[in-house]
Amino acid sequence: MNSVEIANELKELLNGENIKVQLSVPQLVERATERGEATLTAEGALSAETGKYTGRSPKDKYIVEEESTKDKIDWGNVNRPISAEVFDNLYVKVINYLKEKEELFVFKGYAGADKESQLQIQVINEYAWHNLFCHQLFIRPTKEELAVHNAEFTIVSAPNFKADPAVDGTDSETFIIVSLEKKIILIGGTEYAGEMKKSIFGIMNYLLPENGIFSMHCSANVGEAGDVALFFGLSGTGKTTLSADANRKLIGDDEHGWSNNGVFNIEGGCYAKTINLSAEKEPEIYNAIRFGTVLENVVVDPDSRIPDYDDGSLTENTRAAYPIHFIDNIVMPSVAGHPKTIVFLTADAFGVLPPISKLTKEQAMYHFLSGFTSKLAGTERGVTSPEPVFSTCFGSPFLPLPATRYAEMLGEKIDEHGSQVFLVNTGWTGGEYGVGSRMKLSYTRTMVRAAIDGKLNNVETTQDAIFGLHIPTAVEGVPSEVLDPRAAWADKEAYDQKASFLANLFKENFKKFSNVSEEILKKGGPLA
Repeated sequence: MNSVEIANELKELLNGENIKVQLSVPQLVERATERGEATLTAEGALSAETGKYTGRSPKDKYIVEEESTKDKIDWGNVNRPISAEVFDNLYVKVINYLKEKEELFVFKGYAGADKESQLQIQVINEYAWHNLFCHQLFIRPTKEELAVHNAEFTIVSAPNFKADPAVDGTDSETFIIVSLEKKIILIGGTEYAGEMKKSIFGIMNYLLPENGIFSMHCSANVGEAGDVALFFGLSGTGKTTLSADANRKLIGDDEHGWSNNGVFNIEGGCYAKTINLSAEKEPEIYNAIRFGTVLENVVVDPDSRIPDYDDGSLTENTRAAYPIHFIDNIVMPSVAGHPKTIVFLTADAFGVLPPISKLTKEQAMYHFLSGFTSKLAGTERGVTSPEPVFSTCFGSPFLPLPATRYAEMLGEKIDEHGSQVFLVNTGWTGGEYGVGSRMKLSYTRTMVRAAIDGKLNNVETTQDAIFGLHIPTAVEGVPSEVLDPRAAWADKEAYDQKASFLANLFKENFKKFSNVSEEILKKGGPLA
């Protein structure tokens, strides 16, 4: 099928009598509860379960191999190719399946708060609660904007349509297929709503760099003086906790672009983890769970309808989706200036990385490409001891272009705007996991605030002998012995062995980047 035929099929579907376009939040809540898709909690949030799939299905995600884009994509385990024929056949089946549904729900909105690079999107949903999810997570149009909205990309989501691998050419019943040429994201066989959010992020990670805009998997906030800070980090590193600061306004918590105008949020909402959530630890998220919020796979008492955020029996990946204005201390619209400070967060369970260190541009690019943290025991089934994790650019599952493209853009932005980059270890100190202790959050907050306030830009540093990192010799409010990771270990020889072990893991992981510059290889990574 060509793009015209695809568009005609879509137009016919959207002209059906079963189509409900741009329903309000109360209308979507009503439809979801009446249809038995979800229930209301005591706080008024909509609670839904996703059944078999409680997270993304990366092995069922594909990009259509097309002439106009195939030479740009970084094909491999993340970006898996699939033929146009497979896509076309499944597309027709899904469209015909949806035509027979009693109701379909359509959301029209945007990705990207920067008007100059904003992507107009629409989502066609089989479920009302999925449509509410998209309404809260993406950027919502005004009535005037809706009147002239013309979708550039469309998500077609049919969770109850299951593929037959033997017939349809997929690996399983589930499929998330992106056609960059036909501008369609086709999703089936999974009820996990996060697939829609991350599919649009993947599209933006393709489109933004093509327009000279650096796309980033990070949170961002801004101070009263307009000083912007970015926080990159994988799950468990403290990205959400550290970017939520009463003295600074949140730009966004997960996805951003950095253009010639500055930083902007790609989304219009937040998709926060809720496992072990409490009002004391994370009041912003806790207080955002109200009418209009979508809870995903959170165990709720059937009588009192009170959520139990400590119960991970359905999944540890419990979530809340809500519009960003449910958080009080935010910037609206979600745009700000150029970042003065960039923070890379890592939870080093080996306890050998400094609690904070300054990075040169080459080191920043090296650690950005590495994306290191540790997966801790108990966070996933089968994980009984800390495991090193390297996620390229702190977001490898969502990068359609070669990783070095994003790293080069980071280097260019650092050069252009003089941004200061810091590596912050929120993991262990004084020994590895089981021997040492977790870095005190109060110390980490103090160090991060000092970095953001510019107090560490010109301080005296010492260079770590193994990783080559530049460690501040003093940070007000933090004991000096905490700053030097080797000094914090009672057994210095054990530290040297463990540090060398981690340095070798970095080197081994970095071998997959065959086309990085000599400058990054020589000046970015471990010295020993």
